[in-house]
Amino acid sequence: MVAITLVLAAEPASAQSPSAEAIAVSARPITSFRNAAIGEQVGSLIFAGGLELTGAHPDFGGISGLAFRDAARFVMVTDQGRFLSGSLDLADGASAGLSGVEIDVVRNSSGNPLPNKFSSDSEAIEVVVRNGGPDAVRVGFENLARIAEFDLLDGRPFGAAREIAIPQWLTDLRTNESIESVCIAPPASPIAGSTLIIAEAHARTAGQWAATLLGNRDRGDLGLAMAPGLNPTDCAFLPNGDLLVLERGLAFLAFSMQIRRIPANEVRPDATLDGEIILSGSGSAVDNFEALGVRTLPDGQTRVTIVSDDNFNSFQRTLLLEFSFPD
Repeated sequence: MVAITLVLAAEPASAQSPSAEAIAVSARPITSFRNAAIGEQVGSLIFAGGLELTGAHPDFGGISGLAFRDAARFVMVTDQGRFLSGSLDLADGASAGLSGVEIDVVRNSSGNPLPNKFSSDSEAIEVVVRNGGPDAVRVGFENLARIAEFDLLDGRPFGAAREIAIPQWLTDLRTNESIESVCIAPPASPIAGSTLIIAEAHARTAGQWAATLLGNRDRGDLGLAMAPGLNPTDCAFLPNGDLLVLERGLAFLAFSMQIRRIPANEVRPDATLDGEIILSGSGSAVDNFEALGVRTLPDGQTRVTIVSDDNFNSFQRTLLLEFSFPD
């Protein structure tokens, strides 16, 4: 299959962060997943195409979090403290490439680039909607565990961090097993507007990964039932309020993954989240999947997108796979 290379112009300087750079990203189409061709069912979903992404910029890679601002435009974070933003384009309904891609540094509360790996390990991102539109992004960091909010300038993350208060037990975690998943409940959810945080490998109750909800009426801790050999790496809410959780495993140098769907009314303080497995995979079809996003296309179709973290290793890949729901 011929790879598609998109070289993209930067937005006008007035709409950019001073450190933002337009970058070229190559996209090799992926036309099957677990023997399912584009348009065919795999698990409880329909495979909608995928891409293997490569970029010449030295900071491209390590993608750990994904969120969508609208039907096409995305924001991502990398585990080396970088924002990636642009559009995910379609051709005949299938994933076709990235366009308008920019990379920028993540900054601290003083507006300076994060100083070291310990402070810059950004693992999750979510768009904050206010007054009917995207207003900011919330980013979750591990090691120096915290949640920070950043403004959007012409739809791209920009400026100094504003720290969001989180429970002390989460702040006290100083490992790479802390904050891995951050998502915000949509208007249809019983906990609309609340931020859900899930730890990657920290348990406060036997058999459950620790989690917490930040909300005015829905504040409190909860847990995610452990799945054997898997750890949560991202979460995203569907428009109807149901929760998706992406999980990743590694055994004998081979990755595995699954997505669980948890009914909206089960996401609440003191709950144990579990749900139905709607997608799974292992072997050569998958890599180190850490990012999960949901978008609604102009025709009303809901798309689920997952992206893998290559850890800046030559033997790993940055894969982007998309799925939809059966009619």
